[in-house]
Amino acid sequence: MVSLDRPLPGGIGLSHLSAYDWEAADGVCGGSPHLHLVCTEAYVVTGGRGAVQTLSSDGYRDTPLETGSLAWFEPGTVHRMVQGEDLQITVLMQNSGLPEAGDAVFTFPPEYLTDPEKYATAAALPSLAGPEAEDAARRRRDLAVEGYLPLREALVAGDAEPLRAFQRAAAALVRPRVPGWRKLWRAGALAAAERTGAQLDLLEKGDAEDYLSSSTMHVAEPTRHGGLGMCGRREEYAVEGATVPR
Repeated sequence: MVSLDRPLPGGIGLSHLSAYDWEAADGVCGGSPHLHLVCTEAYVVTGGRGAVQTLSSDGYRDTPLETGSLAWFEPGTVHRMVQGEDLQITVLMQNSGLPEAGDAVFTFPPEYLTDPEKYATAAALPSLAGPEAEDAARRRRDLAVEGYLPLREALVAGDAEPLRAFQRAAAALVRPRVPGWRKLWRAGALAAAERTGAQLDLLEKGDAEDYLSSSTMHVAEPTRHGGLGMCGRREEYAVEGATVPR
């Protein structure tokens, strides 16, 4: 495990995703709609084609994705990865470690969002892999779509209140986790930024030799293939904070 004192650039998270090809209730194949509370997420499309559906202050958008496309979503934007033909994406995630610590919230129906235990049970997988885990991942995807479709319908009709209500409920659901998130943020993304500040100070003083002479390279290979993520099957890396299994 590569430790947090040697993070990926900027303290980001990283994974490679292949969008789910499971058909949902509306006939669309793809992942579980969700939002992040404090993390911006970016999709870099490395193969195939598909789309991403988003609900935000921009309204409802269905954005095509193809090789070379780059799309990113600010905190509060509901996003749903849609499979077209062998869609392959590299995901870059702000604040590595926070999404896996609960920053990501599924668009489950309202009764799940007001009951933390009920939400946690619906969101959990019984294991990291195998038929049971696959079934659970598909069930939670379907439950997220069930809650997502009314939000989308209302937004298309010009009513943003259901989306706002979901955002408020998601924020209330994760609020108890914020102290733990602060620790992860300070050890990861904030520490990475502060290291840059310290290096700038040393450069300005003409005293950069120590940190430049101790520099090194790090290599990581995927340590698990086919992990069951929110949007699809993912490759995960044993880099602390990068793609901690959910």
